[in-house]
Amino acid sequence: MQKYFFFLFLTNLFICKSQSQAKPEFRGVWVATVDNIDWPTKGNFNSEAQKAEFIKLLDMHQRNGINALIVQIRPAADALYPSQYEPWSEWLTGVQGQPPVPYYDPLEFMITETHKRGMVFHAWMNPYRAEFTIGTSSISATHITKLHPEWFLTYGDKRYFDPGNKEVQQYVAGVVKDVVNRYPIDAIHFDDYFYPYRIAGVTFPDNASYQQYGNGLTKDDWRRSNTDSIIALLSRVIKATNKKCQFGISPFGIWRSVDRDPVNGSKTRGGASNYDDLYADILLWLKNGWIDYVAPQLYWEFGHRTAPYDLLLDWWNNHTFGRQCYIGLGIYKANVNKAWRETSQLPRQIEALRTKPNIQGMIFFSSKSFENNPNGWSDSLRLHYFKEPAVIPAMDWIK
Repeated sequence: MQKYFFFLFLTNLFICKSQSQAKPEFRGVWVATVDNIDWPTKGNFNSEAQKAEFIKLLDMHQRNGINALIVQIRPAADALYPSQYEPWSEWLTGVQGQPPVPYYDPLEFMITETHKRGMVFHAWMNPYRAEFTIGTSSISATHITKLHPEWFLTYGDKRYFDPGNKEVQQYVAGVVKDVVNRYPIDAIHFDDYFYPYRIAGVTFPDNASYQQYGNGLTKDDWRRSNTDSIIALLSRVIKATNKKCQFGISPFGIWRSVDRDPVNGSKTRGGASNYDDLYADILLWLKNGWIDYVAPQLYWEFGHRTAPYDLLLDWWNNHTFGRQCYIGLGIYKANVNKAWRETSQLPRQIEALRTKPNIQGMIFFSSKSFENNPNGWSDSLRLHYFKEPAVIPAMDWIK
């Protein structure tokens, strides 16, 4: 009889546990600091007020069922943490190079508060942007553009590291290694900005590097090889420094269209692509295991004329190569057009990605969009889609 009741107790415990927790799923939010998009509020340079803002942000997402924050800590060769390499960010203190007052370490604070709530923290870095707006951005005397002006190229109104410069790649790897070594982050996260998006009629001015390092490759192949080499280098550096730290990339939603690649391309029409315009061969990185997850930015609606959400969702589900895939969802697009005024648009996207066997979750862009509960979608997450808590999906290749 005792054995029977013990078995009944275990059965009921298992049932209760299965009912109170959803299957593993990554539920993330991007928190952009560049130009004070999400945090801290523009003009808020008081440390205690910044902390209070971040806690309010965290608590909002925790209520909504989010289990991961992807926070931008290096928006333009600057830092939201004390760094031996780069100056304090102007979006944190108002003047690049000026430390917080009263002094605190924002990255340490954010990681601690995020982990305290059972959420994971991914440190989001922009690899090559160095000056956000030439002439108006605050640039300190110790900024790398001042110390090594020969490393940089001007394109449009921005200044970028030269991706073909080998010293640049080592420098960026040093910045990443420093963060992985000093902070208990769960992942390093890069977005879609490798080579910059094309400006019509303007050529990216990297001829000098191409002449020096091109080694017989076409310029397009050479540019892709530069992006491949920085990703491979960072993968090695991250794992050698902390083997449990993940490395993820959030690319533009189209790898390559079928008109350029009839075998592997998606049936999208026109527009930019990672492979041909940003020189980022995401599929190669997945095949080679250089990255642990990919988070394609699928900010289009169902039935979009050139890049339908459902078509691209299927394409990415079929091209993960055993790595994890989280879909980037554009909650920021609420009410921008007829499709995004439909209250069912975002819920349908969540339901669709949950039917795909190789998709393990989603990331929303961006945090600020949740504050006004657009189309009731914050309520939908809190009361329905994320009502039951979910753990982060495990990665079998990370022991």
